[in-house]
Amino acid sequence: MRRFRCPECHKTYTEIHKPTLEGSYISQDRIVLALRLLIEGNSLRSTQRISGLDINTLMKILVKAGERCEKLMARLIVNVPVKDVQCDEIWGYVFKKEFHKWPEEANEEGIGDAYCFVAMERNTKLVLNFALGRRSQATTDAFIEGLRHATSGQRFQISTDGFQPYRPAITTTLSDRCDFAQLIKVYVSDPEGQRRYSPPDVTHTERVPVMGNPDPAKICTSHIERQNLTIRMQMRRLTRLTNAFSKKWENLWAAYCVHFAYYNFCRIHKTLRITPAMESNLTDHIWELPELLA
Repeated sequence: MRRFRCPECHKTYTEIHKPTLEGSYISQDRIVLALRLLIEGNSLRSTQRISGLDINTLMKILVKAGERCEKLMARLIVNVPVKDVQCDEIWGYVFKKEFHKWPEEANEEGIGDAYCFVAMERNTKLVLNFALGRRSQATTDAFIEGLRHATSGQRFQISTDGFQPYRPAITTTLSDRCDFAQLIKVYVSDPEGQRRYSPPDVTHTERVPVMGNPDPAKICTSHIERQNLTIRMQMRRLTRLTNAFSKKWENLWAAYCVHFAYYNFCRIHKTLRITPAMESNLTDHIWELPELLA
């Protein structure tokens, strides 16, 4: 972008234009390229080398884009008719893992484990709501309250894993509109032969109805667990067994917001052949990335 200088007062200025993001004068093409690289699983350093942007500029772009995406989903994903919802949590951490924290850092909420609670509609694959926080009752309550805001009054079925805080949260907040059941996995008790990064074997699963009259054939969490794999493959900071991780809580939250907004509105789902937002009748076309930033 060219700059001009007044020969009398020597002030410099540019042509009248609208920045792609607030406070940024980088061209839209470079911002879109940087975000596309981050969305497709590149790290900040590799994105810096490819795009030529400074690492601090990239983080500012990510945070600004996350704010736009958060507002977009809060505005559009409201009162959505659903039939079958699955919920699960995905583990991550900020700055350091929980068991690496020093005693004086024990009460610091900004570092350590960071669980993302995700709710997805099984048929349309639309991510209805997500919440980032500790794996606690408080985070679960906030997550289920957001799910109530996202869904309509039409009755639906909800399936979760055996995490106990789901029971009081769902029975209190969604008792008027859902049938609730949990899929509990029973693991082998003998850890012999297991390695550090291999989970224990599942011997069997138990379908436990909790509230209402859930359909036993639909008590399942396989789809949301597959969604967790998509998250880890497309967010570098959540990829297993790498040195990539979030240093700040707001950066992790922004990355989640951009990922889920892109997944809902821009990314064509293979089984649907359209985006989840189109399948849910929220939009009538496949969005381009600049539309998320508009």
